[in-house]
Amino acid sequence: MNISYTKIDPAGNITVIVDSFVPREQQSRVASELMKRDVTIEQVGFLEKPDDPCCAVRLQMMGGEFCGNASLSAAAVIFSRAGLGEGLYCEELFEVSGAPEPVKISGNMVNRACFEGEVAMPLPESISECSFLDGFEGYTFPLVRFPGICHAIVPAGAINPERAEAVIASWCRQLSADALGLMFFDRDKCTLTPLVYVASTDTAVWEGSCASGTAAVAAYLAELDGEYASARLTEPRGTVSAAATYSSSQVRSLTMSNRAVIQGEFTALIF
Repeated sequence: MNISYTKIDPAGNITVIVDSFVPREQQSRVASELMKRDVTIEQVGFLEKPDDPCCAVRLQMMGGEFCGNASLSAAAVIFSRAGLGEGLYCEELFEVSGAPEPVKISGNMVNRACFEGEVAMPLPESISECSFLDGFEGYTFPLVRFPGICHAIVPAGAINPERAEAVIASWCRQLSADALGLMFFDRDKCTLTPLVYVASTDTAVWEGSCASGTAAVAAYLAELDGEYASARLTEPRGTVSAAATYSSSQVRSLTMSNRAVIQGEFTALIF
């Protein structure tokens, strides 16, 4: 199978967007193979024809999860190929796996290879305290549950990296989630270190940045403070911003802002 794909860098969260048609049942295998061949790749999404004619395209992630940075990356590819001029505002709806409704993405082309934009993120289904077990030791963290992915907001230093890698798969199964992020958050320093596990590919990756994890932090802070909250977080390989409004016991709006840089177009032969 010849695969054509584009490699994009949204704040260090290296993403591949596959243009070639790949049947859903083969997407996890193709994604795993691409990630094995290029260890800088952190996640893979596949472009498909949307069911909704109002949407520009459908982005199907490798594990059926939702991903904000991959959504922004797909938008960068679509807007770049449309030949939009530098600084020109652009806005489209996208179907994205894990999102119950079309996702609006808007922003500007900085140049032909760089899109700076905002993603109207799916709202969390719930924000609650969740208890996890590690042998005989228990942990309780805030859990932000989105369609397609859950994020636990973990105080920086609460779990060492080796233990986090060892337990994240079982914690994901405990939640019956497609994907789980452990977001190591330091509120005082405004830093976030994301570890993300995707069940269908059985992969756990320390990501350069995590858009949905950043949005989860903003949603959690808005719920904690009972009002609007914004977060501009320094992550291992970039900075991501998110903002949330909260009223009447729920998150009312949630956005993520980032820059996606197209690194190049490639092909791969996968058997």
